[in-house]
Amino acid sequence: MHSSQINNDTLQKIHYKTRTEHVLDLIKEDILSGVLKSGEPLRQSFLADKYQISRIPIREALLQLEAQGLVRVEAHKGAIVTEISIQEIDELFNLRAILEPYILEFAIPEMDNSCFQDCETILDKLEDSLKDKTQVNQWSDYNFEFHNRLYLNANLPHSLDLVNTLNTRCDRYIRMQLLYTDGIDKAEAEHRELLKLCQSKNTKKASTFLSQHILAASSAIKEFLNSQQ
Repeated sequence: MHSSQINNDTLQKIHYKTRTEHVLDLIKEDILSGVLKSGEPLRQSFLADKYQISRIPIREALLQLEAQGLVRVEAHKGAIVTEISIQEIDELFNLRAILEPYILEFAIPEMDNSCFQDCETILDKLEDSLKDKTQVNQWSDYNFEFHNRLYLNANLPHSLDLVNTLNTRCDRYIRMQLLYTDGIDKAEAEHRELLKLCQSKNTKKASTFLSQHILAASSAIKEFLNSQQ
């Protein structure tokens, strides 16, 4: 009897976790694609009807999205989609421009052919996905995967955790850059150039180029947002 109860509880927890992760992905994609607009309230009853799921996993998903910077939960008001902010863009991308070149300098001396082959494969997938605007959700995934593969050899796990947090918060802005600026062509060319510099073991030049790559993306996004006002 006890064994049966434990098994049932375990299955319920697994099912609950799966539902939470599933609805989190749905809400996140709707925010990043602009279906759910900046400043829009996220009422649990509305989301439950929209995604055909109960409120409990939605509540948990909203808390996780708050940790990712996409949602703000206010007492007695509920959750809303966070506003797009020029100040936030400056802060996030400036932090990336400091931290990521620092990690890259440690990674380059440890890079080998396996790393370079992985990066080539990821870039091929990224460039294929960039040809189709319906695959926008994959663009940023491949972009982050490419950068993370470059940094992996640095053996700086805490720094990589910080980079992943920053990239999660930058996701919506990177999608804007790729969709609404000349970001697609620049991304293809600059990623290939960055990989070439890493292959040549030119640590200083590669880290400087990476910083410029990140800050140029920030400038393009801000220029686009200012043009929309």
